[in-house]
Amino acid sequence: MMPPRSPTFAPFAIRSYRFQWSADLMTSWAFEMETLILGWYIIVQTESVLLVTLFGSLQFLGTLVAPLFGLVGDAIGHRRVLAAMRLSYAAIAAVLAVLALTDNLTPLLVLVGAGIAGMIRPSDLGIRNVLIGETMPDDRLMSAVSLSRLTTDSARVVGALAGAGTVLALGMGQAYLAVVGLYLAGLLLTFGIAVPARVAPPVGRKATPLADLAEAARAVWQAPPQLAAMLMAFLVNLTCYPFTLGLLPYVARDVYGSSQAGLGYLVAAVGAGSILASLLLSAIGSRVRPARMMLVFSLAWHALVILFGQVPGLAGGLVVLPLIGLAQMLCTLPMSVLLLRGAPPGLRGRIMGMRTLAIYGLPVGLLASGPLIGGIGFPATTALYGGFGLLATLAVLVFWRRHLWPVAAPGNQG
Repeated sequence: MMPPRSPTFAPFAIRSYRFQWSADLMTSWAFEMETLILGWYIIVQTESVLLVTLFGSLQFLGTLVAPLFGLVGDAIGHRRVLAAMRLSYAAIAAVLAVLALTDNLTPLLVLVGAGIAGMIRPSDLGIRNVLIGETMPDDRLMSAVSLSRLTTDSARVVGALAGAGTVLALGMGQAYLAVVGLYLAGLLLTFGIAVPARVAPPVGRKATPLADLAEAARAVWQAPPQLAAMLMAFLVNLTCYPFTLGLLPYVARDVYGSSQAGLGYLVAAVGAGSILASLLLSAIGSRVRPARMMLVFSLAWHALVILFGQVPGLAGGLVVLPLIGLAQMLCTLPMSVLLLRGAPPGLRGRIMGMRTLAIYGLPVGLLASGPLIGGIGFPATTALYGGFGLLATLAVLVFWRRHLWPVAAPGNQG
């Protein structure tokens, strides 16, 4: 098949990518519907911002074991690992659906389910990106990663609104059946992804899990652009993502005094900005300077977090959140490409697994935000998080300037 004339959609010329994009879309919609449904259930049943932040944190419990998923994927194939993960999501969702339909669901059971799923879900995005890196030519990599993020971003719009709408129309149990169906569809489509040839380890090297992980850590440590990207990934998860991935149920209900529909609008607003950013990056493709763009939009993102805490009412939030979605994608997508381009093929799974470790900043940031909001208020908490993030981003720029800022720097090369 001839590649499309538009570079924006050139990755779809590859059959494996079409299957993967569709599978990721179904899974991402299920993720978003499930998170919104359960997050609202927790805040309504308990009226506790602490439990809302705990629920959000549990979904990322598996960040500590994410490198092991990458290690297993490097050994047996990343498609097999991804399929097993998606089967697990469907099974957990089915159990929660049965509990909801039989009126046996409780906040404690929701937290237990979130904890089990949270051991697996953080590795999903990393495995997706590894598969893209294995099946996509370098000149289409930025476009492919950007279009892949559309599956997540569209879920923030469609999945959020669908989750709120189906709960209101059908009840929680019936809405959860739709989540199970989406997970199963994603699983079936995953089997259409190509299985690339695995890179054999060097002859004579003793293969042990610890040695394999150490090899990946050395590769990152010795490459300043990749090391800087890892640190920036941890930073934005610590200081930015808590306000859009965990605290939005609290913001909708207790800050804005809105309903579940209002929560859906807030989540969709973030997704709308992210979609615009993904389309923009997929169009400009290889012309992007990844390291420079990562730093510039980290600064913008943190400034917008501060602004988000100061605007009054739902209308103000709906203005700022699309800008936050735009900035976060223009920061994190170049970050992912920076890591994939610099990773040796045989280490991609382990390195992206290490990248997933950075998500651990999110539960830390979420858990810290609960007491801070209770003590100093929501506006002051956003100012504290955003201000720290601005200073930390500037510190990274100063320390690794020659590797990250000049156009000819390693971090800005295709």
